Amino acid sequence: MGRLTPIVAFCVLLVVVCSSAMSQSEEASAKPAERWHGPFGGTFTATFAVVSDYSFGGISQTMLQPAFQPGFSYKTPSIGETFKLSAYLATWGSNINFATTGPGIEIDVIGGVRLKAHESRLTIDLGYVRYAYPDSPGDSFYDYGDYVALVGYDFDVFQISGRVRYSPNSFGNSGTAWSKRVQIIAPLPFLRVNENVAFKVYGTLGNQWVERFLNYGIPSNDYWYWQIGLVTSLYGVDITAAYTDTSIDIAGCGNTPNCQGRIILSVSKAF
Repeated sequence: MGRLTPIVAFCVLLVVVCSSAMSQSEEASAKPAERWHGPFGGTFTATFAVVSDYSFGGISQTMLQPAFQPGFSYKTPSIGETFKLSAYLATWGSNINFATTGPGIEIDVIGGVRLKAHESRLTIDLGYVRYAYPDSPGDSFYDYGDYVALVGYDFDVFQISGRVRYSPNSFGNSGTAWSKRVQIIAPLPFLRVNENVAFKVYGTLGNQWVERFLNYGIPSNDYWYWQIGLVTSLYGVDITAAYTDTSIDIAGCGNTPNCQGRIILSVSKAF
């Protein structure tokens, strides 16, 4: 399969978004999943996903093999009516398979605060993610943390968000790292089947910069990654087919295809 450049990928995404906006005549979406009631008026959510490949920043974390990814989160009730502020705490896990250390698991702990305003169209999210690899040797220094800031806005015909991640000492003792990403999501209401079936397309374009890039496992200080996908929400189950790629060639990816263009399939369910 030929590789897409970041500019071509982003142009394809814009064409899809514009086509969706011109065709939209009514809003259609799947019924939201019910959430468990938690303490202090908050809610719990459990998610389970099966993916054909665990990709992080466009790079496979499982040597192009499938992964099972459960998650569990708690969100407090919102404070205020016009400016809705809430806090959240979550944990998430996945199997991994690194070329250097072999199979293992990743466990993430996530916490932060989220503000919604302008009738919930504007979202501002500030948080922290701690990545842990309990099966990895201690001298590998795989464990690290990211400070995360996200701003998004819902224009009805599409949603756009920008996200920045910063780590003072990233994966593998690689030093300061910055990840910048923009994402566009467009619902496809003209493909309406019934109230339990909905479709949307999305695209992301990102850049990862790392101080000690060889420790991180990339051939230079930064690289680009991108993804375009279709999500089908079917009676509460999300089925995703996406194409992802990076600007790293095989030689720069440890002589593996982990950074090459590929199709990723996933099935996920929230409870």
